[in-house]
Amino acid sequence: MGVLKLEDIHYTYDEYKLWEGDWELYAGIAVSMAPAPMRKHQGLAGSIITELTNQLDDCAICEVLGEVDYKISNDTIVRPDVVLTCGETNENYLTKAPEIIVEIISKSTAKRDETYKFDIYEAQKVKYYIIVYPDDLIAKVYKLDEKKYDKQGDFSTEVYAFRETRCGVKIDFERVFRRFR
Repeated sequence: MGVLKLEDIHYTYDEYKLWEGDWELYAGIAVSMAPAPMRKHQGLAGSIITELTNQLDDCAICEVLGEVDYKISNDTIVRPDVVLTCGETNENYLTKAPEIIVEIISKSTAKRDETYKFDIYEAQKVKYYIIVYPDDLIAKVYKLDEKKYDKQGDFSTEVYAFRETRCGVKIDFERVFRRFR
């Protein structure tokens, strides 16, 4: 009887969808999302969802979602904190690159969000990637320029307009962070 090695374990979407709890799948490797995000994390996600959703009255093609599966391949499924997606037709999970993805950093996810997911979203051509640091109340905004992300800046009280999205949304970071100051 052989020894099972980590490199021998490779999960797919069919197995992933049967699991209980919150998971992501990175190139066939299961990654637990437990414990649940802290209240501040959830509150910030709600503020960003509200900020974006309030601008979509005249844009029926786009929607803002929180904690939705984004199936990149049969062995890579991530669950961003917030997405702005346009023209998605699949009811079970996202299949197209969202126009905006927001990840809110926690101590247990910081490395994944800043490196692994950064690289995934860049490769998938997500137009904008925002990393929110709840302890500092700062959002780092990255914009895809051709094939690489270009940092647009660190935002705390400013408004950033996402000009290259189908619905031309913006985020007023002062308003998003206001109740957490």
